[in-house]
Amino acid sequence: MPLFPFRKRKLAGTLLVALQFCALVGLIMLASPLALRGAVPLLALLLAGASIALAAWTLVHNKPGNFNIRPTPKAWGTLITTGPYRLIRHPMYTSVLLGGAALALIASSALSWAAWSALALVLVLKSKLEERWMREQHLDYVAYARESKRFIPWVL
Repeated sequence: MPLFPFRKRKLAGTLLVALQFCALVGLIMLASPLALRGAVPLLALLLAGASIALAAWTLVHNKPGNFNIRPTPKAWGTLITTGPYRLIRHPMYTSVLLGGAALALIASSALSWAAWSALALVLVLKSKLEERWMREQHLDYVAYARESKRFIPWVL
């Protein structure tokens, strides 16, 4: 029997998504005044570009409908191991972290980095739950997890 019944999984997932969006909205609010004045460091532009490129590459390999914004895998979903998934198990989370880092860099404050850290913590928690549930649904997930990293290729 699964550790979390479906209703509790949905509730936990919804809570984590809400926290994720709160952190992102906070980052946007902190960065917007500076970005509107054109105070965007080159590194922030590079991080934002990397975020967009990774998200696009991910969507080429994992079409909408196969994944879920909550960490609960789709019942009919398939395990994707191509494209960015060859290297990292959560490329969309990595994309969000890169975009969030761009915003934190623009805002360049302790509060913005605290919001980014909260975002990172939420995404780590989401990934841990998602991986637990993916192992229950996909028998080959354990082998796949041994061959890939969670967020950063060859590192983490």
